[in-house]
Amino acid sequence: MAPRTASACHTFSVLSVATLPLVARRWLRRGPAKAPEVVIDDPRYAEWETVSTFEDRQTAVAWRDQLRNLGVNAACLAEYPLDRFGRGDIYLAVPPGDWSRANEILENLD
Repeated sequence: MAPRTASACHTFSVLSVATLPLVARRWLRRGPAKAPEVVIDDPRYAEWETVSTFEDRQTAVAWRDQLRNLGVNAACLAEYPLDRFGRGDIYLAVPPGDWSRANEILENLD
């Protein structure tokens, strides 16, 4: 077996993103997966406490974003998938220790 030469290793490093097929370039550029706006039936949130309930995704996400902007970790949760219009039973939830702070913020934002 012949020993490896520097030129053999160099050929692999010359490959660039431009030589990849278009589909592969789009996949590389896409970045990490985005978290869903409403989490459906996720056991990781079983201990979180509900601050408020909503019937549509747009309103629930807006309130969640308000809490996050004020430094409270919040998530929109649902037990069942939403309908095609983004409606369903959506719970705005926070970790157990943040319920009173989140509740106070929501009451003052109304």
